[in-house]
Amino acid sequence: MFSARRLAAVVCPLLVLSAAACTPGAAHQDAKPSSSNPAALPTGGTDAGGLRLTDAISRLKVARESRSGYERDKFHLWTDADHDGCDTRKEVLLAEAVKKPRQGKSCKLTGGSWRSYYDDKTVTDARKLDIDHVVPLAEAWDSGASKWTPEHREQYANDLDGERSLVAVSLGPNRTKGDKDPAEWMPPAKDATCTYAADWVTAKLRWQLTADRAEIKALRTTAADCKDATVTVTPAP
Repeated sequence: MFSARRLAAVVCPLLVLSAAACTPGAAHQDAKPSSSNPAALPTGGTDAGGLRLTDAISRLKVARESRSGYERDKFHLWTDADHDGCDTRKEVLLAEAVKKPRQGKSCKLTGGSWRSYYDDKTVTDARKLDIDHVVPLAEAWDSGASKWTPEHREQYANDLDGERSLVAVSLGPNRTKGDKDPAEWMPPAKDATCTYAADWVTAKLRWQLTADRAEIKALRTTAADCKDATVTVTPAP
């Protein structure tokens, strides 16, 4: 399921957040720019111009989190929904490649290059990339997914239609991130801070996930330096 929106994010980054939204006072363009796709808000309204990041944060429902009962296996990962031989991991790699890899039998990928926006590095070996859930599976469980059906959790784990949900990044920062939220971890690349905050809020609103008070505080602190950042959301099915 090759997402046209995801392709547009890679090919046309200037259609999304202004550079100032990613780095205060500096022009920067990364392979995973923050979203500004026209979308409906979770409340059912629409906002073609998007919400300011600070306003989007205020739409997050604040609630305590609980990891009781969490098991990673409760999220069915890397499905091939359209039966084209490429699972979710491969679809993201194809969509986010700066230089498209060669696609062989059974969707075997060779060559290609990617820009890992978490650490602002170019990666030329797909095996050195993780496909990160911007809002980790455990965090999603803590903030609402524990009440979902297995089918809904599978949709979340393989969300190709949500441009901000999955991202190809270097192994190092992703492994360091683990299940942490923005109160505990932010990308090491300075230029990634605003983009990551916008991605996080977009994913949480898309899936109507809650946020705890420390998380909200950290997001607001970050957003204070991202004055031009905007967020638009397409609610999950």
